Amino acid sequence: MYQYLFGPVPSRRLGMSLGVDLVPKKVCSLDCVYCEVGKTTKLTIERKEYVPYDKIIEELSHYFENNPDPDFVTFSGSGEPTLNIRIGDVIKFIKENKPDIPIAVLTNGTLLYDKQVRDELKFADIVLPSLDAATEGVFKKINHPPTALTLNKYLQGLIEFRKEFVGKIWLEILILPGYNDSDNELTELRKIILQINPDSVQINTLDRPGTEANLCGATKAELRRVVDFLNLDNVEIIAAAPQRKNIQSYRSDAETAILETIARRPCTLDDLVQILGMHRSEINKYLDVLDSEDKIEAVQQSRGFFYKKVEHGFT
Repeated sequence: MYQYLFGPVPSRRLGMSLGVDLVPKKVCSLDCVYCEVGKTTKLTIERKEYVPYDKIIEELSHYFENNPDPDFVTFSGSGEPTLNIRIGDVIKFIKENKPDIPIAVLTNGTLLYDKQVRDELKFADIVLPSLDAATEGVFKKINHPPTALTLNKYLQGLIEFRKEFVGKIWLEILILPGYNDSDNELTELRKIILQINPDSVQINTLDRPGTEANLCGATKAELRRVVDFLNLDNVEIIAAAPQRKNIQSYRSDAETAILETIARRPCTLDDLVQILGMHRSEINKYLDVLDSEDKIEAVQQSRGFFYKKVEHGFT
């Protein structure tokens, strides 16, 4: 069992993706209201070697020697991967030892104002930054940034990165009704999208509970309205969770283990990580599918959201 690698996890966008987690839970530069990993416990833009480089390389070397190559190596997981000051060195190691495996970086994009971060990501093949707001008030409402991080700094980093990066940029925007779907906010988002000039704009919404109560995901009609409003050629809606189950590698045994565990007692995401020994990003994948199929529900309690099995009656 690896401590810093997880998967490979099936992804509609990236195929079979080996995850690399470079920061502990939950070290991040934002504290987004919709985050499925949970509330940020260390809100920071300070870059450090949060996970030792040698430990990451040891696990990657073992994985590459004992497993078939994944479709992608993806930097994601428990927090913001670019906070780890050795991310560029890890990318170089993969490129030197497995040059045929493409690399993706899932990032909130907040540290791209730093030229060093932009340089460290230049050997990645795809970078998937997120952007949920184009005005300062909405940025603070959704993303809860540290005081040292302004929206303008964030946006300028994305714009500069596009000028320098030769790979693909897939910009993800998560729509929260009542937060960032007003005509004014969408108008401002469209302006900044045109300045960033990403290869793709991917519209997403909340699948399951975030860190605050009473959040709800956008309906298909609401997402379609956003796409029509933006009126850009490269905008798409990310597929819903049920389609991910059609991927051949979807593990029914993992789904069964989760259902059997929460049937005994409701569990938080952290509980399931401890009990099942799986990475939280991998468990999240199965929770997405189970939730979309109405097999589980989330109940908020003092310790967070607890997942419980839905018992369907017969009529």
